[in-house]
Amino acid sequence: MPPAPPHRRAFAALAAVGTALALALSATACTGAPRGGADDDPGARTTITFWHPWSAPSEVRAIDADIARFEKAHPRIKVDVVGGIDDDKLNQALRGGGSRSPDVVTSFETANVGRFCSSGALADLAPFIEKSGLDLAKTFPKPLLDYTQFQGVRCTMPLLTDAYGLYYNKDAFKAAGIDGPPVTWSEFRADAKALTKPRGDGYDQVGFLPNYHGYENNIEHYLGSWGPRYFDSHGKAFLALDPAVGELMFFQQKMVRELGGYEKLERFRTGLGDEFGAEHPFQTGQVAMQMDGEWRLGMAMDAKVPFEIGVAPMPVPDEDRLDYGKGFLSGTVMGVSAHSRKQNAAWELVEFLTTDTEAVVAFANDIRNVPSTFAALKSPDLKLDPRFRTFLDIARHKRSNTAPGTLDGGAYLRTLQDFAYRFEKEKDTRGLIPGLLRTERQIDADMAQAERG
Repeated sequence: MPPAPPHRRAFAALAAVGTALALALSATACTGAPRGGADDDPGARTTITFWHPWSAPSEVRAIDADIARFEKAHPRIKVDVVGGIDDDKLNQALRGGGSRSPDVVTSFETANVGRFCSSGALADLAPFIEKSGLDLAKTFPKPLLDYTQFQGVRCTMPLLTDAYGLYYNKDAFKAAGIDGPPVTWSEFRADAKALTKPRGDGYDQVGFLPNYHGYENNIEHYLGSWGPRYFDSHGKAFLALDPAVGELMFFQQKMVRELGGYEKLERFRTGLGDEFGAEHPFQTGQVAMQMDGEWRLGMAMDAKVPFEIGVAPMPVPDEDRLDYGKGFLSGTVMGVSAHSRKQNAAWELVEFLTTDTEAVVAFANDIRNVPSTFAALKSPDLKLDPRFRTFLDIARHKRSNTAPGTLDGGAYLRTLQDFAYRFEKEKDTRGLIPGLLRTERQIDADMAQAERG
């Protein structure tokens, strides 16, 4: 995807909008049952309104082209398109309904699906899916089906995918005598140390910037290599006894120490260029390895970096070599407003954009994202750099995973991340397990509050 799509910054952005979002969706519940329904004439000529968050010119051209394909295939349905809509505006409209509210919406915030589904802001798509005869399990990879539903209610469909992998500077690897990308985290740590070039109180180059404040170093992105549970079978937070969480916490803390310590790395980090600008530290050569989404390849190529770029899956724990190739997945979601009085026509647009292979492939080609259906992932019409295949393989990998949605919009991840910040700084002297137990209690309390409304 092009620069700064909100879902890449999901939880930083959610921290800012979370309160407003909660109020909006709570208010939705207070308005009573949505007044929409699927009772519109499926054969009628009509116009529907579609809101989306894309704003960059190349993105807008791409989605407009997809809408044109839909209108050509469905000449009785016209689509009024409104772009640049963030989740604040989206939720205000979903709450209020009315003639000017959208019939179809998209969001970059997969963490909000739990709220969308549980509040009734978006329509349950199950009746439409059944009527269309869609076999979701044969159409989409499982992680995408997981993050587009909540507790059995499917109120969204996946529209393209974000897959996280490892970018590495091949020239720096060659200079350090490293033959290829690391497969395990032990190999990764050794490579990061070999690639790091300290200079005084700073660095000429860091092999990898491990700090959680580093670009895309969200804890759930790291944990994609381990595959944590997050919650037990009763819906309670499950962190302290999950080996995946503890192993990551200790591994990351050790890497911070070995690469110079938290304070020194933070000073280096705060002097780096913008994540979505040409001065991104991987693109400038200041960082030799970077965990990032598929969009980074196109951005680095556009920046004309003066070195050869390598792309690989993120490493896996040493004992899980056979799982190499998996990664963390996220993406854009699409649904029908529960207030819409044209839900049959709205569903036709959702079904077309999310499952029509030609449409999915064309959109993926245009904005350099990972397509979201099995058919599109193997389409010969994909026009992508050969290195992009790594992300297609991550999307198809049976052990790739995502973070589950919750009623409170993924607040548990922010709570866990807050503890991770303290742990990497070694400021929380009470230890990992006591810290994770406190984190669990806080998450469970927040979830109980969300359930009470």
